[in-house]
Amino acid sequence: MSSERKDIDMANIAILTAGGIGSRTHQDIPKQFLNVDNKPIIIYTLEAFQQHPNIDEICVAILEGWDQILWAYAKQFNITKLKYVVTGGATGQESIFNGLKAIRENHKDDDVVIVHDGNRPMISQDIITDNLVKQKQYGSAVATIPCTEVVFVSENKIDSDKSIPRENLQRTQTPHSYRLSDLWDAHMRAKELGITNTAASCSLMEALGKKTYFSKGSEKNLKITTVEDIEIFKALLSAKNEEWISCTSMAAT
Repeated sequence: MSSERKDIDMANIAILTAGGIGSRTHQDIPKQFLNVDNKPIIIYTLEAFQQHPNIDEICVAILEGWDQILWAYAKQFNITKLKYVVTGGATGQESIFNGLKAIRENHKDDDVVIVHDGNRPMISQDIITDNLVKQKQYGSAVATIPCTEVVFVSENKIDSDKSIPRENLQRTQTPHSYRLSDLWDAHMRAKELGITNTAASCSLMEALGKKTYFSKGSEKNLKITTVEDIEIFKALLSAKNEEWISCTSMAAT
């Protein structure tokens, strides 16, 4: 057993948000169900969590009406850790809350919830591991990468005379990890305060005055929202497959 294995009495549950309709990809089906190399995008994401030894269960918040299709794909691709499929909400916040309601019935306060975008299929095992390690160390963890571009502030989206020093900026990705009780309490507090439209757990926590701790991210951990993103994903997937074939060939010689 790996030395990085979680405490035996603590469960790690992934919540994947996959409630988008795919309007920016100009497709008739949700982007997470688009096939790339004969496999839906959401399955690539599910496989990453299925393969990680420290992930115990998976919950997916899916677009209404697509739950049976997801269950069928999970059976086809042997995603045995998928235990909950719930209807996604109008916002990321609502989708995550729906997932929390489902898993909370069968899990303890100290169990860890790792929230991830279902349309980030290139998440690596290292990113998941580091996120869980940092959560155990600090109580929360958000995958980030440094900002390498110049960022301008503009109200009219036409021009600007003000930029933000990139040295002080981190770009957030997913996953985001928290104790189940901490994330549940944050959602309850948000309801009391009328906070309803946060897109990510880290922005909800920030709105509640909570500090964010960073874990490892990657430029490859892209979020698929446009047709261009799908093309980038195909290229990354092709490079990954070529690397695997090369390593396999070398091992055989």
